[in-house]
Amino acid sequence: MIREFNVIEKFNLVNAYWTPKIVGELNGQLVKLAKAKGEFIWHDHEEEDEMFIIYKGTLFVDFKDKTTETKQGEVLIIPKGVAHRPRTNGEEVWMMIIEPQSTKHTGNVDDPITVKELDWI
Repeated sequence: MIREFNVIEKFNLVNAYWTPKIVGELNGQLVKLAKAKGEFIWHDHEEEDEMFIIYKGTLFVDFKDKTTETKQGEVLIIPKGVAHRPRTNGEEVWMMIIEPQSTKHTGNVDDPITVKELDWI
């Protein structure tokens, strides 16, 4: 199925922080949009890489040995098995996430913030 959409219009449908929404699918990968503000939890994805494309704001990601700062228009790829904690400096961040369909929201960590069923928008 051909899928065409306006990314900004789709971001306007995302109302909760740290709750990705699916906007597309290709080659076993899901394309998700999420808004972030504050701090997420430490987690990893044992078998899946993650790609973050920042549309608005700055995403900070803490790793065991460093912190990255990914700004609007930049991309961050986190390899499988790497523990990380995404966060913001208090501003709202808009990001596109591309990852395999098998990727669990918070990896193997079960937390109140964990989303088990993602919605399409």
